[in-house]
Amino acid sequence: MRYGFWTPVFGGWLRNIPDEHMAATWDYTKTLCQRAEKIGYDLTLVAELNLNDIKGTDQPALDAWSTAAALAAVTDTLELMVAVRPNFHHPALLAKQAANIDNISGGRLALNVVSSWWAEEATSYGLQFDQHDDRYGRTSEWLDVVDGLWREPKFNHDGQRYQLKDAICEPKPVRKPVVYAGGESEAAKTLIANQCDAYVMHGDTVEVIAEKIADMRARRAATGKPAMTFGMAAYAIVRDTEEEAREEVARITTLDPNAPGFGNYDQWLSGTQLEREMKIAEYSVSNRGLRPNLIGTPAQIRERVAAYEAAGLNLLLLQMSPQYEEMERFAAEVIN
Repeated sequence: MRYGFWTPVFGGWLRNIPDEHMAATWDYTKTLCQRAEKIGYDLTLVAELNLNDIKGTDQPALDAWSTAAALAAVTDTLELMVAVRPNFHHPALLAKQAANIDNISGGRLALNVVSSWWAEEATSYGLQFDQHDDRYGRTSEWLDVVDGLWREPKFNHDGQRYQLKDAICEPKPVRKPVVYAGGESEAAKTLIANQCDAYVMHGDTVEVIAEKIADMRARRAATGKPAMTFGMAAYAIVRDTEEEAREEVARITTLDPNAPGFGNYDQWLSGTQLEREMKIAEYSVSNRGLRPNLIGTPAQIRERVAAYEAAGLNLLLLQMSPQYEEMERFAAEVIN
């Protein structure tokens, strides 16, 4: 298993806890990432949103690409998986920018291609927001352009959305960056199987993840391309006893009606008690992070990680809080 973590560009991951002692600053990010690669972490995912959807849209959120460029210069081994949204970046300019960052890092850049989901953010910045399947049409063409510029001395393209004539991207990347992507629609899965290298998923149970991996393996095999790798988001809580871990779950999932992201959320809570608990958990922690249940003693978590590995998972993308201290604990007691 490879272990990755989300760079806390939003100042945390918990909607009910205002201050997680992990500020959205360059100083915190640099310190965290430099320490992470020394204690066993392989990769960091740098998310890209201009508005902070965790702590409130008026709160700080670090820019993904300038942060990645800075991290490339001050780290040595971390793979830098940087999120990119095709409607926010012209592919020719992004190809040039990404190639340069890859050279700065010595070949450690990867892309996490996200077919944008947040219409409010796009319209607030005056950017195009495509409807669902159109987003994947854009992403497909966008990937063709980026790949062509990284591959060809001069690249020409006459497509529906982008037109290039004798475009040059030099220097080329040290190696072609790995392209990660996620999505659960038919359009998303078709695109990823045909044009990406790795499939990343929201957190879920071993059984659900195993089914998704089997489905994507079959889709990939049909293309005749090399096998994909598979990653999953998860929120981890390591404690000496299971009781202590569950107390922490209770703390972070206690609803705060005054939180900026709460809004009318309580009106949405309905149905059975189980449904209510699931909704609260998924509001409280992003990316369905509590579903994998990486919560408990080190031995319990190692056992659950082994089950995901047996199901075909290659990469865990972890969130923790406060991140520096909890990543240190996870590394000492689970990874090493």
